[in-house]
Amino acid sequence: MKLGPLQRIPVRWRIALSTAGLTLLILIGFAFVLGNVVGDRIRGDFDEELENAAGALAAETRVASDPVLGRPVISAPRLDDFAMAEDAVIQVVDGSGKPLASTGDAPQLGPPEGSVHDVDGLRVATKPIADSSLQGYSVIYARPDDGVDATVGRLWLFLGAGVLGGTVLALLAGLAIADRAMRPIASLTALAREIASTRDPSRRMPIPAADDEVGELAATMDGMLEALDEARSEREQALERQREFVADASHELRTPLTSVQANLELLQAAGEDEQAVESALASTMRMSRLVSDLLLLARADTGRRAARTELDLSATAAEALEEVAPLAGERKLEGELGEPLPLVGNPDELHRLVRNLLENAVRHTPKGSTVKLRASREGSDAVLEVSDDGPGLAPGMEKQIFERFVRGDGPADTAAGGGSGLGLAIVRAVAESHGGSVEAGSSSSGGARFTVRLPLEGAPARETEPAEL
Repeated sequence: MKLGPLQRIPVRWRIALSTAGLTLLILIGFAFVLGNVVGDRIRGDFDEELENAAGALAAETRVASDPVLGRPVISAPRLDDFAMAEDAVIQVVDGSGKPLASTGDAPQLGPPEGSVHDVDGLRVATKPIADSSLQGYSVIYARPDDGVDATVGRLWLFLGAGVLGGTVLALLAGLAIADRAMRPIASLTALAREIASTRDPSRRMPIPAADDEVGELAATMDGMLEALDEARSEREQALERQREFVADASHELRTPLTSVQANLELLQAAGEDEQAVESALASTMRMSRLVSDLLLLARADTGRRAARTELDLSATAAEALEEVAPLAGERKLEGELGEPLPLVGNPDELHRLVRNLLENAVRHTPKGSTVKLRASREGSDAVLEVSDDGPGLAPGMEKQIFERFVRGDGPADTAAGGGSGLGLAIVRAVAESHGGSVEAGSSSSGGARFTVRLPLEGAPARETEPAEL
C-alpha cells in the first residue's frame, strides 16, 4: 500500500504542525484586526493633531482691512517659528485658496477643504479664521506623513514578527507536548520490537498510571502477550509430551522387534519355510531400523545425549564404507581416509551418519557412477565429505533435503520401495548433537556433495539450533 506524503510524517510532527498551523491562522487574524485598528488610530491621532494645530493657529490669527493699502492685513504669530518644531507647512489663504501669508518655500496647497486630506505627500488640515473683521479666510496646516507611514510600517513588522515567533513557539510547544504524549507509545513500540526480535512473549508491557487511551492500549497489548505466552507454553508442553511419547514408544518397540527378529532367525536356521521366514525377517529388520531412526531423532529433540567416548572418525568412516560396499552394485566407491581424526562422540551415531550419507549416494546415482568418501582436517574441524557424479540435487533442495520425511525419489533410485525419508534428517541431528554442521551442494562433477564438519578433540563445539520435530 502506497503511503501519501502526510502519512510518511511522524505522528508527533503531524500534531505539532497542526497546532502550529492553527496558531498561525489565529495570530494572522488577530494581527490583521489589531494592525488595522491601531493603524487607523495612529492616523486618526495624527489628523487630530493637525486639526488642533491648525485650530490653535487660526485662533491667534486676525485678518483686517487696511483702507490705506486697499488690501487685507494679517496679524498672526510668526509662521516660520510655529512650523519649525514640526517641520510643518502653513498658509493663510482666502476663500479661493490664494495665499496671503505662508512659510518659506511652501507649495501650493489648494483651496480650503473641510476635512483632512493629502496633497503632494503632505497631510493637510484647514481651519477658518473666525475672530476677524473679514470673513472667508482660513489657516492651512500641513505636515509630511512619512513618520506616520513609518510608524504604521513598524507596527505591521512587529505584528508579523509576533505571528512568526508565536507560530515557532507553538510548533516547539506542540513538539514538546506531542513528544511527552507519545513517549509511552514509543516505550511500548520499543518493547514490542524487542519482544519480536527475541520471540519472548513472557515479557510484560509497562502499564501507565493514567487511565487513558495509552493505558488501555498497554493493558490490551499486555493481555495479548499473556495469552500468547500461555499458548506458547501449552504448545511447548504438547511438543515435549509428543517427543517423550516418540522416544518412549520407540524404546518400547525395540524389545518385541528384537525378540521377533531373534525367533525368525532361529526358524530360518531350522529350515522352516525359508522364503516366508526371510520375508518376515526382512520386514522386521526394516521396522527395527525405522524404530532405531525414530529413537535417535526423538533423543536429539529432547536433548538426550548417548554415551560418548574418544574415537577416530577416519576409522569409523572406513567401517561404514566397508559395510555399504556390497550394496553399491555396479557403482564405484572410493575412500580418501588418510590421517586419524580424533574426536569425542558416540561411535554408533557417527557410524550411522557416514552410512546414511553413503547409502543416500548409492540410492540416487545411476549404475557406473562413482561415490567418493573423503575425511580430512581443516583447522580445528574434522571434515567428512561424500560426493558423487550423479544427477545432483534439484534446485532449491539444499536445505529442504535435511527435513524429515523428505524423499528425493527419481529415475536413478535403486532401492526397492523407497526410503523412509529420515536418513539425511538423522545426519543433521547427529552432526548438530556433536556440535557440528552439515550442508549440501554440488560436486565438481555436477553431482551431489554433502559436507559434515565436526569439532576435533579439544576444540569447542559450535552452538547449533536443534532440528524441529
